[in-house]
Amino acid sequence: MNEILLNNAVIVYLLSESILYLLLLVAAVVTVGLVRKWNFDAFTATQFALENRSYLVMTIIFFVMILKLLLLPYFVYTIDTLSDLVPGAMCGAGVIKANQYGNPLLALKIILLFLSGLWLSINHIDLQGKTYPYLRLKSWFFLLLFALFTIEILLDILYFTHIETTKPVTCCSVIFGQTEGLNPLPLGLDIPKMLLLFYLLFALIVLSLFSDVLLMTIVSSLFFIVVGYYAVVYFFGTYIYQLPTHKCPFCMLQGHYYYVGYAVWGLLLLGTFFAIDYAVIRLFFGKKVERLKRFALLLLTLFVLLCSSYVAYYYLKNGVWL
Repeated sequence: MNEILLNNAVIVYLLSESILYLLLLVAAVVTVGLVRKWNFDAFTATQFALENRSYLVMTIIFFVMILKLLLLPYFVYTIDTLSDLVPGAMCGAGVIKANQYGNPLLALKIILLFLSGLWLSINHIDLQGKTYPYLRLKSWFFLLLFALFTIEILLDILYFTHIETTKPVTCCSVIFGQTEGLNPLPLGLDIPKMLLLFYLLFALIVLSLFSDVLLMTIVSSLFFIVVGYYAVVYFFGTYIYQLPTHKCPFCMLQGHYYYVGYAVWGLLLLGTFFAIDYAVIRLFFGKKVERLKRFALLLLTLFVLLCSSYVAYYYLKNGVWL
């Protein structure tokens, strides 16, 4: 455990998370006071002070959340660097499963990525209004996020303090392999059906964004995250590795593969987020933020083209499929 906590990447990560959490703690305490006393119609010294305080605290929250979003890829990088210290781990896949806290922590970080991005959009809309119409809503939303950030920092500490460097972990080839011939894909899908679903869902997101079918955009985007994950791990990833038996979401983050995994997963997560964010803002706030739609279409298209290009390149180079 001491080896893990003395690792430079872990020190930087935990120190950064701790500082940001303290800032969020201060912001949460101030936000509770804002929610209790806020009354925009009151022309009092107290209300004016609250308005100034609200602008300051929302700026702090905005700053911290942007940094938290940037810390997600650094967390993944940190996990990958620890594969040299954990026996049996070839990449981050084995490290993230080194104890029972790894997978919940990674899942929570992805959920917070989406929720934090949504808060940033609501905050932007609120600041555009002259009367701060959504201040109470975004304040309560932030307090919910703060509770999740509290769970996240606790999981961070539990995870990194419980990684053993004396016990071997399972490597990615075992974790993502087909154990005893079992199909690892959900709902009994095979590769051709999964690929068909992958491209159909992408087309559905594009059509629903252009036609403003908002509920369809949200549902199809959520499904696309899941299908996209399985498609990359069990099909497109094998062309990145150029090895049909190598199925792993983490190895592509390494320098051997030019760190392309950061682009692959980043485009998938950010593309689906912008699609969902556009639909939620349009559906519940009546705001048609065209740049969110453009970002979603651009990033998701790049994701699909990037994945497909590896398959096309391999076929053109070798004349066969994997």
